[in-house]
Amino acid sequence: MVTRERPVEITEREAEVLAALGARLSNAQIAGRLHISVRTVESHISSLLRKYGVADRWALADEASRRTPPPGHLSGLPAPRTAFFGRAAELELALGLFGDTRLVTLLGTGGIGKTRLAVAVAESAAPAFPLGGAFVDLVPVRDGFVAEAVASALGVTERPGQALEDAVARHLGRGRSLLVLDNCEHLLDAVAAFTERLLSGCAAVTVLTTGRERLGVPGERTVPVPPLPLDSDAERLFLDRAVAADPGFTADRADVRELCRRLDGMPLAIELAAARSASLGAPGLLAALDDVLRLLSGGRGAVARHRSLRAVLGWSHDLLTDDERVLFRRLSVFAGAFDLAAATAVAADPGTAAPGRTADLLGRLVDKSLVAGPARGRWRLLATVRAFAAERLEAGGEGDAVRDRHLRWATETAAELEDRLDGRMDGETRAGFDAVADDLRSALAGAPPGRAAVPHRLARSLAHLTYARRFLREVPGHYEEAARRAPDPGEAVADLRAAADAAHALIDTGRAFELLLAAADRARAAGAGNAEAVALAFAVTTAERHPSGFAAEIPHGRLRDLLAAAASAGDDRDPLVAAHLAAARAWNAREEKVTPEPSLVGGAVAAARASGDPVLLCGALDAAGIAALTAGRFREAHRVAAERVGLLPAMPRDVPYPAPEITDAFHMGSSCAVAAGDLPAALATARLAAADDLIGERSPVAVSTLLPPLVLTGGLREALDHAPTLWGVCEQAGSPLAWVAPAVAAVALAHGLLGEEAGFRVWRARAERVAGAARSRYLASFAAFVDARIALRSGTTDARPAELVDAAFTDFPPQDWYRTYARAAGAELAVAAGLPDGAERLAAARDAAAESDWAAACLTRAAGRLHGDPGELSAAAEAWERIGARYERACTLLLIPGRLDEGRKELADMHAP
Repeated sequence: MVTRERPVEITEREAEVLAALGARLSNAQIAGRLHISVRTVESHISSLLRKYGVADRWALADEASRRTPPPGHLSGLPAPRTAFFGRAAELELALGLFGDTRLVTLLGTGGIGKTRLAVAVAESAAPAFPLGGAFVDLVPVRDGFVAEAVASALGVTERPGQALEDAVARHLGRGRSLLVLDNCEHLLDAVAAFTERLLSGCAAVTVLTTGRERLGVPGERTVPVPPLPLDSDAERLFLDRAVAADPGFTADRADVRELCRRLDGMPLAIELAAARSASLGAPGLLAALDDVLRLLSGGRGAVARHRSLRAVLGWSHDLLTDDERVLFRRLSVFAGAFDLAAATAVAADPGTAAPGRTADLLGRLVDKSLVAGPARGRWRLLATVRAFAAERLEAGGEGDAVRDRHLRWATETAAELEDRLDGRMDGETRAGFDAVADDLRSALAGAPPGRAAVPHRLARSLAHLTYARRFLREVPGHYEEAARRAPDPGEAVADLRAAADAAHALIDTGRAFELLLAAADRARAAGAGNAEAVALAFAVTTAERHPSGFAAEIPHGRLRDLLAAAASAGDDRDPLVAAHLAAARAWNAREEKVTPEPSLVGGAVAAARASGDPVLLCGALDAAGIAALTAGRFREAHRVAAERVGLLPAMPRDVPYPAPEITDAFHMGSSCAVAAGDLPAALATARLAAADDLIGERSPVAVSTLLPPLVLTGGLREALDHAPTLWGVCEQAGSPLAWVAPAVAAVALAHGLLGEEAGFRVWRARAERVAGAARSRYLASFAAFVDARIALRSGTTDARPAELVDAAFTDFPPQDWYRTYARAAGAELAVAAGLPDGAERLAAARDAAAESDWAAACLTRAAGRLHGDPGELSAAAEAWERIGARYERACTLLLIPGRLDEGRKELADMHAP
């Protein structure tokens, strides 16, 4: 029995490390190639060892050589089944342009052979593109889904806060790569925008497109694709295809030349005619063509050639048997390639579907060059042929009936794919979805308007599948479409709730809030009081917990009124209703957002536990953690946040319901560990987040949780490697990201500790910009800490030390989690600067030491400075070592007699002055 190997899900950076291991590079060489630190390489290798279940890096290298595509591999590149004739000049021109041009377009009318030429160009050029790339047929792609089509070909997924186009650009931008976009004519604007964005962001990417018009993107060069020349390539093509149809075929050379002349050298027309050579012979073909082309005299330009192709298509169609014609026109409903089961389901009359019969007819149509394939068990109609077949379908008056079959096939296919999900989408299911995704979208878009069970099921399934596939941006829209088509109001409520969760997965909490209100409205209209209560209560909780995701914060009074409406609508004897109401009351009791009422938190946690729902429990525990942070109990908050992270493995990754808690639990898990000074735990949680299937290493959650502990542990250069990603996330965010401001300030801290004053000033200003009006909530104490720490390092500052110390001891708002850092750094600055109140500041900050290992180490060092006590300084060095703060330990060693050289060496190892 043959068993399928279960695909291993790895991040893009892990894939890069794995490929480098396959090349037998050392860790240092990998770090240099990927522009990351050796420690980061070691972390990725450890993760890969766990995921692949192998013992050492050599076994990983073997995995890499077995799994990594060879250099120059273009995914999706068609494997030609027939010989390629002519086009030497066009091929040479296109390949020559690749030397100094990054966008080349093959221009020509339908049926002229652009796709076949593009395949030849890609095959010839592939060795020059070591990172490979992809060949993407855009025929089945609808407007708005170009990035999804390319991502499917490359195996790329989307993450919260990261546009799919950027994920594609990052994948292709790792080195010289080639992207072929075939058949762009129906998507000119979308392809132009996508291509321009890709080329702007990836200096090493080359794009080859085919179409009937230029894209109009700056720098585009074109290669016209004319008809095949007569007296050479056109005749060679005809003879090759005629012999394939009839190995005994012979013809007078003059007849063949005349046939090709009448067909204007159009490759598709020539192939269609040659497919009939076995039955008609060359003289019969000439006579038949006389009849169909007689009306087309009077022009030899492109329009006439197009008419002649349509005429040959019509003639080929008319020569089909009745059952061949029926199958041919019905196949036009497929947007992309289809397998035998799909063709049978859609094309055969109800009650007479027989795969064997369909297979026989398909084979006949392939022999007549009207259907292409099979390739990997799938057939397709060329764009020109499909358009002709679609006209025949409508002319026959059966378009609606066939589209209904297509819709039902799509719905059943989507349901089968859903059944294969098991908490997440594996590689095999993803490949199955990618193969039919365009047809699922097309079937839903073509469904008759109105509420009906079949299109509703398809919309919901498509939302589920695209979420599991991590095409996150399209998910809320599919759920909203499902709500519009839901035949039952209760189903619409569920769809709108899922849409809200999907929006939250994109960190668009403002949109999630509005969708929850829409769900409540629908529930009210349906008389579903509990559903209304849950939607309203969760809307209140969302607005209170995540206000930075709103363009404008929702006023407290409005949220109080919504909570009252929720309480009136629902029955709090229902465990879910009770849990949601308890959580909303805890968060809404105080006017200040992100500040739950401590006296109500215990009840919210108890109600959530009683519900048995780990997602609700995770959310309620967040209230407990925030309450502890607000009260300054950072170690308790760290414990609670760790419990939340421990709940995550029980949550499925293929539905959006847990998404708000997955992203928030990772964020708070790392942030609370930092607040408590447990830097190893903070880094471990951040790396778990980056490796999570939903989050990925380039999302706001991943980079914002990684950078503060990375800088605080002395990974300064590695932090700066991640800084461009962080700023790209901030600039491209579709909603405010004030909560990432500490991470931006951490980059400023890294620059400052490295003595890079210009970088410090740039990133310090960026932190203020990201925090915006929410500065006091998210940035104030961390900014004061950064300023005090850099003043301590440099010994000079634009502000007097006393002013910075005063800022560090400000009465920060209760939601500001880094006040222990600010006060400890402020106290040390006061001591080091010789301020008269240095001892008093040190004493005032002592409470911070009880709740933060970082603050405790800092204050021990400050005491050693104040007292000139080497023992206290040595104790500080040991404390820094326990929490992995290498930079701070090295700086402490500089203060201890006899350990100066040791400290200097450690700083040099970190490339710090």
